[in-house]
Amino acid sequence: MSVLEIKDLHVEIDGYKILKGVDLTIKSNEIHALMGPNGNGKSTLVSTIMGHPKYEVTQGSVTFDGQDVLDMEVDERSKVGLFLGMQYPQAVPGVTNSDFLRAAMNARSEKPVSLFTFIKSMEGAINKLEMKSDLAHRYVNEGFSGGEKKRNEVLQMLLLKPKLAMLDEIDSGLDIDALRVVANVVKEMVESQDMGLIIVSHYERFFHLITPTHTHVMIDGRIIKSSDASLVTKVDQEGYEWLAQEAGVEIIQEKEEKKQPVSLGACGANPTRGKVDGNA
Repeated sequence: MSVLEIKDLHVEIDGYKILKGVDLTIKSNEIHALMGPNGNGKSTLVSTIMGHPKYEVTQGSVTFDGQDVLDMEVDERSKVGLFLGMQYPQAVPGVTNSDFLRAAMNARSEKPVSLFTFIKSMEGAINKLEMKSDLAHRYVNEGFSGGEKKRNEVLQMLLLKPKLAMLDEIDSGLDIDALRVVANVVKEMVESQDMGLIIVSHYERFFHLITPTHTHVMIDGRIIKSSDASLVTKVDQEGYEWLAQEAGVEIIQEKEEKKQPVSLGACGANPTRGKVDGNA
């Protein structure tokens, strides 16, 4: 069983404090819903875990299976089994999906993945996600619709087989049919591969398809309430204000920086250290 443990995590950017003491533990086969108003630290948390260089950790710790995550470069975080499905996947002109994904798989394997094995794995994953058959020959995310980009993030997750995945609003841009397909694939990975999962989302509909084992509400850089799946429904019906009042905190409005485009690089295959390269 794998365990991600976050203790008293404080994070800031350009001197502005975003996370103000986050404590959270995620284990294999657990699905953690992370909810909260925009600008209160959800995306900052998952980006910090993955190693985004613009977020500065000023206090606290993040460990994965006993290893110090904060001491790892981004590619090392990927290799130990962490994965981030981004809210705003970027296009990589000139790099085909097949080259991109095979390089990423090779970066995490002790020996190169054979072409036959790669093609079989990729075709199987594409079929599961009901994606277009020409996907392998297209440049990464170039000309993709919003929904295709999100499914492409899940495709990467299928092929890389992480121990713990973080999905940042992976449901936005998906129509109801695509949402069901993605939800079924993600649930199967949690159950069959002993994967732990953090899902950042605002929508009760997605959590009806993927029922969380734990639900957390983040306001003003802190997790102020944790419960089971019933909390999702209560938040959907009543909003966040009652939680803020109960915890004695103020809802921060859009102070978290909007996410900037991040190069997908090579999904863990890029040897450049200290930079975020997609799901590296």
